[in-house]
Amino acid sequence: MKADIVIPKVENVFMAAVQEWNDDFMDKVWYVFLINDSDHDLESVMVVSKAFGTLDGEMKKTSLLRHAYVNVPSVSAVKIEMIEQSVLALNNEFMVTYFIGNTLYDKKFIFRKNTINERATEEVPILWQRGVVVK
Repeated sequence: MKADIVIPKVENVFMAAVQEWNDDFMDKVWYVFLINDSDHDLESVMVVSKAFGTLDGEMKKTSLLRHAYVNVPSVSAVKIEMIEQSVLALNNEFMVTYFIGNTLYDKKFIFRKNTINERATEEVPILWQRGVVVK
């Protein structure tokens, strides 16, 4: 029975954390984007995020945040959420689920603790800005 289940591989869809200016904070803050670098539109996209880990010897976790998008066009990016500075010391997990046609895809993307920083940036496809990429 398990042999009949086909789990499709997620390709050319990834997450990126990019620093941008925020007028409310009068500072640069990190935003997480969903990048669709594929030839297909993503339909019925759901992103569930949370942060977790140990901080000062104590287990910490944030509440779940849920984001839904009807369609993410091919070769595009969607800004998901801002990551607050204090949460960068935790693992930031993004569970992404979407359809291409009638096929359901899902993947868990994790920015490990303290990996979102300016020293770890690279050129992000589609955005053409420097950021931290998780594939």
